[in-house]
Amino acid sequence: MDRKRKWVLSSGALLVIFLGRMTTALEVPLDLPQPPTITHQSPKDFIIDPRENILIYCEAKGKPHPSFSWTRNGTHFDVEKDSKVLMKPSSGTLVIDISGEKAEAYEGIYQCTARNEHGTAVSNNIFIRQSRSPLWSKERKEAIMVQVGVSLVLQCRPPAGLPPPIIFWMDNNFQRLPQNTRVSQALNGDLYFSNVLLDDTRNDYICYARFPHTQTIQQKQPITVKVLDMDAINETVAALYNYTNNLFVDSPSGERRPSFMAPLGRSSTQMALRGGVLELECIAEGLPTPEVSWYKESGDLPSSRMSFHNFQKTLKIADVMEADAGDYRCTAKNSLGSAHHTIKVNVKAAPFWISAPRNLILAPKETGILTCRVSGDPKPQIAWSVNGVPIEDSPKDTSRKVEDDTVILSDVQTGSSAVYQCNASNEFGYLLANAFVNVLAEAPRVLTPPNNVYQVITNNPAFLDCASFGSPIPTITWFKDSQTSILNRDPYVIHNNGTLEINVAQSLNSGKYTCIASNNLGTRENHVYLEVKEPTRILAQPEYMVVQRNRKAVFECKVKHDPTLIPTMNWLKDNGELPDDERFLVDTDSLTINEVTEEDEGTYTCVMNTTLDQDSASAMLTVVEATPTPAIVYEEPDPPTDLELTDQRERSVQLTWIPGDEHNSPTQKFLVQYEDLLHQAGVWHNLTEEEGTKTTAHLDLSPYAYYSFRVLAVNHVGYSQPSQPSRQYRTNPAAPDVNPTDVHGVGTEHNNLVISWKELTGLQSNGPGLQYKVNWRQKDVEEDWLSETVANASKYVVSGTPTFVPYEVKVQAVNDYGNGPAPEAVVGYSGEDVPMSAPESVQVLVQNGTLAEVHWEPVLTSMVRGRLQGYKVSYWRERSLHQAEAQQEEQQVLLFSGNRTDGRLPGLKPYSLYTLNIRVVNGKGEGPPSPNHNFETPEGVPGPPSFLRIKNTDMDSLTLEWGPPQDNNGRLTGYTLKYQPVNSSNELGPVEEMMFPANETTVVLADLKYSTRYKFYFNAKTIKGSGPTITEEAVTIMDEAMKSDQVDLATQGWFIGLMCAIALLILVLLIICFIKRNKGGKYPVKEKEDAHQDPEIQPMKDDDGTFGEYSDTEDHKPLKGSRTPSNGTVKRDDSDDSLVDYGEGGDGQFNEDGSFIGQYSGKKEKDTHEGNESSEAPSPVNAMNSFV
Repeated sequence: MDRKRKWVLSSGALLVIFLGRMTTALEVPLDLPQPPTITHQSPKDFIIDPRENILIYCEAKGKPHPSFSWTRNGTHFDVEKDSKVLMKPSSGTLVIDISGEKAEAYEGIYQCTARNEHGTAVSNNIFIRQSRSPLWSKERKEAIMVQVGVSLVLQCRPPAGLPPPIIFWMDNNFQRLPQNTRVSQALNGDLYFSNVLLDDTRNDYICYARFPHTQTIQQKQPITVKVLDMDAINETVAALYNYTNNLFVDSPSGERRPSFMAPLGRSSTQMALRGGVLELECIAEGLPTPEVSWYKESGDLPSSRMSFHNFQKTLKIADVMEADAGDYRCTAKNSLGSAHHTIKVNVKAAPFWISAPRNLILAPKETGILTCRVSGDPKPQIAWSVNGVPIEDSPKDTSRKVEDDTVILSDVQTGSSAVYQCNASNEFGYLLANAFVNVLAEAPRVLTPPNNVYQVITNNPAFLDCASFGSPIPTITWFKDSQTSILNRDPYVIHNNGTLEINVAQSLNSGKYTCIASNNLGTRENHVYLEVKEPTRILAQPEYMVVQRNRKAVFECKVKHDPTLIPTMNWLKDNGELPDDERFLVDTDSLTINEVTEEDEGTYTCVMNTTLDQDSASAMLTVVEATPTPAIVYEEPDPPTDLELTDQRERSVQLTWIPGDEHNSPTQKFLVQYEDLLHQAGVWHNLTEEEGTKTTAHLDLSPYAYYSFRVLAVNHVGYSQPSQPSRQYRTNPAAPDVNPTDVHGVGTEHNNLVISWKELTGLQSNGPGLQYKVNWRQKDVEEDWLSETVANASKYVVSGTPTFVPYEVKVQAVNDYGNGPAPEAVVGYSGEDVPMSAPESVQVLVQNGTLAEVHWEPVLTSMVRGRLQGYKVSYWRERSLHQAEAQQEEQQVLLFSGNRTDGRLPGLKPYSLYTLNIRVVNGKGEGPPSPNHNFETPEGVPGPPSFLRIKNTDMDSLTLEWGPPQDNNGRLTGYTLKYQPVNSSNELGPVEEMMFPANETTVVLADLKYSTRYKFYFNAKTIKGSGPTITEEAVTIMDEAMKSDQVDLATQGWFIGLMCAIALLILVLLIICFIKRNKGGKYPVKEKEDAHQDPEIQPMKDDDGTFGEYSDTEDHKPLKGSRTPSNGTVKRDDSDDSLVDYGEGGDGQFNEDGSFIGQYSGKKEKDTHEGNESSEAPSPVNAMNSFV
């Protein structure tokens, strides 16, 4: 099969081609009848070269082929009568031979007419004018004498030419005169000096005029300028005229404020035409030379269309718009002041199209509209013609209605074809458009060649053509592989011209496509083929290299490409061809440079091209000299530099950079970060990481984001500072790629469904106008999806739903550029209501006195009316069975989760009456309770007796008294008492046991041992057994004889007398010591103090009043009746005896009968670490001294 192959190089080129298709006017095949259409004509304003023949174009098409005629200045131009004029065969183009004739004879306004039996088309009015380059008028120029510092204008004033000449100033050597802020050429060609210098003196200021059509240059007579200073001028004039006074004294030759030389005054007015070029000029004089600046008083200057020329003296605005009207102020400023001039700009507009009339192809009985919409300032006048005749002068047509800029054609008939002309004009120009109305009845035909093969790269859009013609206009349908009907929805778009667009082509889209064109007269089909190719990608990129001179450098570039495409590898150096040098060896996947030199430094790029796409990667080569190794210092790397964005695509870009200094620590990786200036300016996010040997990163991007990138280098020391941000890279908007997540459907009321989701982030939106299309339908019910679109929301409430029924819900993201992927449905439930019924058939199976099982029939799902949480069993004890009156206890509740039908009730009390009911529980609440159900628990062992008391203890008997248990748990059958003696070593004796009937509460135990401890064990019992035991202890009273042997020593007379004698002796000793001390004698202890100054061996201190001379061995003996520690010593305290030692507070001791014995004790014990010191008994002298 012969297939015509077509493909595009990129999606950008494809888009241009597609837009061109979409804007092309409807074409009628030339084999069908049709009125004339002008296809080529000369421009409206046609300036001719008088040295060449005149060629006036007029080409047209039609069926039958049209005939041509011309008018000149509004009257018929008979071509055949003028032998100098020839009309080309099958064309309306005129060739006028002006050899031997003057071209002026053929100047005028020409118009071409093309007609056939179906209508007449006319051309624009073509204004033929001869180009002119008149000579400069002869004039004598006197030398211009000027004073230093004054302003000066050298006028050019060239002859008026057609078109106007181009002006420039040169000298006798045909060298352009230098211009700057002080000397410059104005728009009218004059040469302006803001102030003159002595160096401006010369005699060859020559103005030249170049006439472009005739390519002739004319020059003006040279102008001589002599610049003199003030003294020279005065001396010259005085010498010539014998004049003694100075001339030009008041001339402004010194420094002065700026003033404007052009335009004059404080304001001026200028008009510009829409779409033209506006040139505003301000030239100022002053000394020093002024600087000129511009601004617009009513808004900003249009930076994209604006430029400054002539050293800021000229402001040029291209493609003038209505918004450019307003006041423009130019300011001239120097060190002495400033001057201002305001130019009021008015923008007018020749007529321009808003909607030009388009050709209409109508079937009989159809209706069509011709629209001629224009704008301009002043508002254009619109005039309609039919076949070149004003419509008001043409034959009446009842099917035609004219309404200003619109012609409505209704119920057209065969044979009513015609060409309509719309002429819109104002004082600045006119527009003329032809549009035919062709009434045809034609079966469809497909104009696209059959069996075309379209090739496209994966993830790029694909456009499959199906150009067709028919009348009525055919309807286009598409099929894939001759069986699958393609609808106008993702991923397909069927355009009005029949073109099938696949937004993002994938390999599964490859195959055979059939387009069918049909109308009421027939059907035609055409087959095309789509091949989706794998993209070309560089897998191993060339890496940045630092190579010593005369060594070898190798750059690798390994590529993956579609096997059906033929790749071509090219290497570039600094974006140019590789040097023609045998040292450069190009292999299939590498570039080798042998014996590198400094000239080899640069950026090397490998470019892999196929017929459909390309990929490229670059790396730098740095050549260094071998140097001695310095001391190694390890630091963080310097930040990367020279960030560049290459391989720019819709969803990706390649970022390249130059690594910074590694500071002796190899770079381990590069971290690429991005900032989204559209959605989250000022926040940098990590995007990807690359190995430390790479200098490029392929970055996958999201649509509708304003990206800036930066790179950080990482070595073992740490992170570098971030690089400078890259230039901003904006991705185009697109339909969303993802849908919201966490989609749930949960009802909050019994008649609603709340559909909630997690909103997309700004980066996920992919475009403006982010909304959410919420879809829902009842599950397992045959009904269509319902939907609602919401914005800036994370939930939607569906009202009026049945109670707790399943729904399928899904949420799709949409924006101004399309819909996100088809979302997956999630099952949710509408709102719950409280259950309507209670469990039935409640039964209780008592297991024992403390445990019962409850059973019930589950509630029907329809009666639950919600998500079943479980069953709630409430039960309470009414009373004990041995009590007649009810004593209801606190209610207990157990919740059995899930769809249970039974449960256990633990912790019951035996021999009791219980009541229970059951409710079903859902997410909304509890249902009604089941009827109360009573049950009884069997007897159990009783609780402990409420008390056991021991009374009337005697030498051999005692009385026990007890109370019944608080919880009988059945019928009491009696009590059990056990008891046994306990000796002094806590050993237990033999056990005695006694039984008592249930109605007894006291017993007297006799025949017990005197002065003996007994332990008692007591419990109650029912028919189920004995309950817990309580215990008590008691001691019987000892014998009276033994009591009399135990005499309290503290109450005996002899003991009291002994104590009084000892106290009297101590008092006498204290008095004697006091008397001796007052005599001032020197004691041996004083001598010891004089001989030994070591405080560690001095037992006496002046501040505590102790005496060392009583350290005799007798003093170490304790006094009679005193107590000593178990080790036989009495240790000294840090301070000597005080009243505390003798019971005046502190740690005084008492014997068993409460008598005070502290005064007989030795000193208080010191810490154990002082155990080696000699201990001392309390001395009466020391005790006395404590009072002094």
